[in-house]
Amino acid sequence: MTERGIGAAAGRTPWHLWVVGGLSLLWNLFGVYDFSMTMTQGEPYLRGMGMTDAQITYFNAMPAWTYVAWALGVFGGAAGSVLLLLRRRWALHAFIASLAGLLASLFYTFGLSNGAEVMGGQTPIQFVILAVCLFLVWYAWTAAKRGWLR
Repeated sequence: MTERGIGAAAGRTPWHLWVVGGLSLLWNLFGVYDFSMTMTQGEPYLRGMGMTDAQITYFNAMPAWTYVAWALGVFGGAAGSVLLLLRRRWALHAFIASLAGLLASLFYTFGLSNGAEVMGGQTPIQFVILAVCLFLVWYAWTAAKRGWLR
């Protein structure tokens, strides 16, 4: 691997930045869709996603700040993906904001409530989301450090 990365000649953007940016945009747009549908459609949407009565009650009882954290997570991730594709250094900041929103959500789910118990088999996806989020922060940091972002 060269100083600038695999396939990145001097002054050229590596091919994997476009792949990571495109895939992360698709990933994060689903998060935006899920958040938006939950906020606008509420219970019918959650039922359509296969949630139980207990899970819907849990969602409806969450404090307002958890929705703010969720919004920060999904919209920060989508913004980070767009900024990554635009090759802007602000992508790193947006992904860090997304990570902060996710960590606040996880703190509520696993530390301040019985979310892990109520959500049951759906909790492993939270750790997949965390892994993707950490990867995107690392990738944007690496891209900025190597001069792929301006």
